Amino acid sequence: MQNPHLRHQFHLYRYQIVVVFLISLLGQMHPTQAQDRNMTFNASGSDDQAISYGFFLAAHNSSLRIRYSDNFMDPTVTGLHNVRAIMPVFSPGFALGFLVTGRIHDQVNVLFTPKVGFYEYRTELQLFSDNTGSPDGTGFSTVPLLTEETLVEFPLLLKYKSERFNNTRMFFVGGLNGQIRTKNQEEANEDPVVLKGRDLAVEMGLGFDLYFQYFKFSPEIRFSHGLMNLYQPGHSDDRILGAIQDIRRKSITLYLNFQ
Repeated sequence: MQNPHLRHQFHLYRYQIVVVFLISLLGQMHPTQAQDRNMTFNASGSDDQAISYGFFLAAHNSSLRIRYSDNFMDPTVTGLHNVRAIMPVFSPGFALGFLVTGRIHDQVNVLFTPKVGFYEYRTELQLFSDNTGSPDGTGFSTVPLLTEETLVEFPLLLKYKSERFNNTRMFFVGGLNGQIRTKNQEEANEDPVVLKGRDLAVEMGLGFDLYFQYFKFSPEIRFSHGLMNLYQPGHSDDRILGAIQDIRRKSITLYLNFQ
């Protein structure tokens, strides 16, 4: 986005803090575990199975990535002079789903994690307005635009795990996520910022496998970036008509996986 918003950066740093905290926690665990020769080594359980199952809960912060059109950036083009900026805002949401793990190697798995996600995409439309108190006599007003979506998603991921250290493992994941919106295009055309119903995203993340006596718990941070232009200009708010060239989804998600 050409004009980054301070709140956007705050939301991004929140998740970076979580990542640093998890890494620090793992670093503090190792010395303690290495010194404790009497600790219980929990069985790997599902790690030894060809196919295993689980479930997860997830909380995400999502936003739209907007690219302005050439007409909006051209000062000689009339009709868009009233628009100061179009600012996406990160918004919270949640998801839940199932986890299917296929074992390729002790350190390599294939993951299929179908889920249902609930999203809000907030966009702030800033319009120029008269302001006699400012030096140039102009100000701006902010109009919130809200698009709500429920997505059925089908991530297919490759998981690479480190060697197990006592009851802990670090892992990295990456892959593709097919997304289908539940409401039809006719209903979506009523939204102020109209998006297409299908998308494909690339996803990357990292986390830890923590082994307990009866289950494995895997907290994970994952980043998702949409690959397709979702913008439907014909039915969007008239005030942004002609100002936008490209819209893509992006999100940061905290997963709590149980197996």
